[in-house]
Amino acid sequence: MTTTTTATPNGAQDTLALIGRILIAYLFIPAGIGKLMGFGGTVGYITSAGLPLPEVAAAVAIVIELGLGIALLLGFKTRWTAIVMAIFTVVTALFFHKYWAVPDAMKMMQQINFNKNMAIAGGLLAFAAFGPGRFSIDKR
Repeated sequence: MTTTTTATPNGAQDTLALIGRILIAYLFIPAGIGKLMGFGGTVGYITSAGLPLPEVAAAVAIVIELGLGIALLLGFKTRWTAIVMAIFTVVTALFFHKYWAVPDAMKMMQQINFNKNMAIAGGLLAFAAFGPGRFSIDKR
């Protein structure tokens, strides 16, 4: 005998989803604004990492961090937004927090940043899986 139960989200779950979206957006939106206001420095940082087309990469980072950060905050197209942001966060970790390839003095800080990016991606994937809650534009 198999039984399946479907849990209906309650007010507490919707409130926690909203708080989660606010906290993740709190990381991305100011970072996107900083990149926009300091575009030249962002391009220089991307160039120093050896990535091609640094101006395009900076623009993409701004769109994701600022644009999709706001979309996540509002709960707009949350599942797709969260997937794109999770991929961006993992790629960023792989290119900018290479703790395995830095001097020992930098290893711990880069590993912490790498691990934080992985945890943030995990939180974003939870929004992709379960949605933003009722307190959102998507209302799911």
